[in-house]
Amino acid sequence: MGVLTDYFRAADAASVVRELAREDGGPLVGGRRPVFDGVEAKHLDPCVVLGQLVAAVRGVPWAVDLVAERTVWPTGPEPGPGEVPDEDDPWSTGPWVSELGDDVRDVLAGVPDAELAAVAGRWVKAEELRPAEVGEMLPVAAGLVQLARRARTADERLYCWICL
Repeated sequence: MGVLTDYFRAADAASVVRELAREDGGPLVGGRRPVFDGVEAKHLDPCVVLGQLVAAVRGVPWAVDLVAERTVWPTGPEPGPGEVPDEDDPWSTGPWVSELGDDVRDVLAGVPDAELAAVAGRWVKAEELRPAEVGEMLPVAAGLVQLARRARTADERLYCWICL
């Protein structure tokens, strides 16, 4: 079973919740056009793999706290420590949406086009991306950088939708 991840931009968590309650299938689907502006990025979880990209941009080692995030979907109460949700509980089945910290948006938006290939070269060295090649990950990095730029220009936030 693979993990699907989409990164998208939105004005706020309330608009994300409102749209996800109406749509089935994620933030990048919908009638004639996607619900939100975003990038499909299979298997790129926010904490580790996107965190590796942020580390590559900043030129620092990866750390678990490089990408701050908070869950905005599902909206019900999250199970407490040691509680195991029912198998049909949204906390078990997903999808899940996290709001990313503005610092992630801003660091990605600040990558100069001339440095994208070098950033992608550092990013693909992450164990989680092996055996990916720079040519394979450069378009993904560029898409995430461009999305972050549009979000910053519009004073919007970045979100990650995850589905099993």
